[in-house]
Amino acid sequence: MGIVYNKEKKTITLHTKHSSYQMKIGNLDYLFHLYYGPSICDADMSYQIRQYDRGFSGNPYESRNERTFSLDAQPQEFSTQQQGDFRTTSIEVVNSDGSYSFGGKAVDVTITGGKYKLNTLPTVFANEGDTVDSLEVILSDPVTKVQVILLYSVFEEADIITRAVKVKNAGDTPIHLKKIMSVCLDFINGSGFDLVSLPGRYGQERQVERQKINHHIHTIGSVRGSSSHQQNPFVILCDHDATEDFGACYGFCLMYSGNFLTEVELDQYDQLRLVMGIHPKQFVYEVKPQEVFEGPEVIMAFTENGFTGLSHLYHDFFRSNLCESKFVSKVQRPVLINSWEAAFMDFDDVKLVNIAKAAKKMGVDLLVMDDGWFGKRDDDNSSLGDWYVNENKIKCGLHKLVEQINDLGMKFGIWFEPEMVSEDSDLYRSHPDWAMQIPGRPAVRSRNQIALDMSRKDVQDYLIEKVNAILDDANIYYVKWDINRSLTDIWSNQLPAERQGEVYHRYILGLYRVMDNIIKTHPDILFEGCSGGGGRYDAAMLHYYPQYWVSDNNHPIDRLKLHYGTSFVYPISTMGAHISDSGRLVPIKTKAVVVMCGTFGYELDATHLSEEEVKICKEQSDLFRKYYHIIFGGDYYRLSNPFEVGNMTAWQHVTKDKSESLLSVVVTNLTCNGPQEYVRAKGLKPDAMYSINGSKELYSGSALMHAGLPIEREVPEYTSFQFYLKKEG
Repeated sequence: MGIVYNKEKKTITLHTKHSSYQMKIGNLDYLFHLYYGPSICDADMSYQIRQYDRGFSGNPYESRNERTFSLDAQPQEFSTQQQGDFRTTSIEVVNSDGSYSFGGKAVDVTITGGKYKLNTLPTVFANEGDTVDSLEVILSDPVTKVQVILLYSVFEEADIITRAVKVKNAGDTPIHLKKIMSVCLDFINGSGFDLVSLPGRYGQERQVERQKINHHIHTIGSVRGSSSHQQNPFVILCDHDATEDFGACYGFCLMYSGNFLTEVELDQYDQLRLVMGIHPKQFVYEVKPQEVFEGPEVIMAFTENGFTGLSHLYHDFFRSNLCESKFVSKVQRPVLINSWEAAFMDFDDVKLVNIAKAAKKMGVDLLVMDDGWFGKRDDDNSSLGDWYVNENKIKCGLHKLVEQINDLGMKFGIWFEPEMVSEDSDLYRSHPDWAMQIPGRPAVRSRNQIALDMSRKDVQDYLIEKVNAILDDANIYYVKWDINRSLTDIWSNQLPAERQGEVYHRYILGLYRVMDNIIKTHPDILFEGCSGGGGRYDAAMLHYYPQYWVSDNNHPIDRLKLHYGTSFVYPISTMGAHISDSGRLVPIKTKAVVVMCGTFGYELDATHLSEEEVKICKEQSDLFRKYYHIIFGGDYYRLSNPFEVGNMTAWQHVTKDKSESLLSVVVTNLTCNGPQEYVRAKGLKPDAMYSINGSKELYSGSALMHAGLPIEREVPEYTSFQFYLKKEG
């Protein structure tokens, strides 16, 4: 069984295939964290707890004259508030009397089979055949009756543990949450850890940063209304000496698309605490008597096999337990061409059909009509919110246009930005109160658009009706769902002044409701998320979208870093990637090799390509289809680090049975008269023999992994290589 409760010792142990996680109901019924790491069977790790008289660390009143027990020096499973623990807290609650205090005591432990669910937020799910058990531990404050309900699910074979939190007001008067973290993890000895995060900016999302943890609070988060380009709700704690292939790594991935916070604190006694959850900035949430507030889920993983081992755990789990779309594994995704860089907003139905005809020769399966098809949209100053077809552009009507594309043997896709409204729009003129604007203040503009108040049910209902009407009017196969600004002017006309601190979170809840009602009711449509590129690339979004646009930056050399950082947690199958005109010095073949580490498509004017370029594109599109099962279903290996000085970037995909592999190399820095370079493969069977690109000469897996493949030196700049390895015999 994945969860064992020893009532005599008061220990609760969670077991996955290769890891164990243990907590204990300890002194005065406070819940202590004992262990998370390699499997320990059912060993009692209570012996690690040591209690001393710590100066200036308060002692609970119930301990009477016992000065050795202080929560300030104990590893807690969910840290308290105003109970003598001065480290970063898991909760900040304002009680009805104005006090800030929560002293949760363990009052109930329940173990059940299957995966827990949340009513208001997306979570991962269990498939038929998965071995999953769940745990619920209730912490109750004996004075205020506020309850914190800790939820855990253990996916044994996947080596994954999920956590979530609920706050129930079991008292008689309202309370106000100002901070609620979904996970709190205390390491008794945390001085040997590094922190890895994925910071960035627009066009340079998810760059990789590693830092030694020192004695202060390391803070990672977003207050932009979304998980953001600047940070990502995923971090790794790892050993100082951890590498791609060796070393202990702990992953924490938050399933939430709004403001988030991760705090990592190394305290005065070298204990390390990590908390992760909703960001407390401008967050004040009223919980009335008997109401329950739900916090988002955190997906945790542990491995001793370095960053690659951790990535494999997340990639496998996300491909099987995160998104229920049939496009995750049951249906091969199409090669698409997007109209944006070909036409921007200057197009009509004739131009789109001509692009489709040209793209068909490139091996393209799907034409996507991007921004500019609706309302009176000729630039980005108008019409967001007016989700009806502009028949001055699409003269034949949407239904007829889609039929023309289908008659070419191609599928049709369309772009939306549902969460935004233009001031120059019929929607804004009819419902100015639907836009988020603080009364008496001019709105902060970004891209000349304002965010709709997604916390309002009438706004949600309008979007559900209008978007569904478009999707049901024609044979739409694909939808790109975009959002192109951060949130400001946080205000809702439907909430009183004292509840404006709920708007950020209610926006996200409203967004999830809209996506539930549009995306999940159209299972035959392939949805792709976008936020000015990868500005909201998180696990919760991937619960709805099987793929997400990595970045608006299509430059293939920049993309090497973008794909590298994204791959630390998110599968290759989720990475939207296109060949474009960006990077004019880079050959099309190299661009194709780069975007083949992703969903593969085009974002250029197909009507302007030469016959030779069309031929190359057709060959690359066919290669993507040939290697699809390796790229989308196999294990991914980072063979080099593009952030380090080097002459090439290399990566590899290997099928689960290790019978096939695709190894890709891009030469990024030519040096005069340099040494011969080799790329060492990974993930092969050492004693198996492999052919390379169909050659008759065979090489052992051990030779390819330990000696490597020689990379040709006398080549033009930005040359790429692909090696298809096939096990023979």
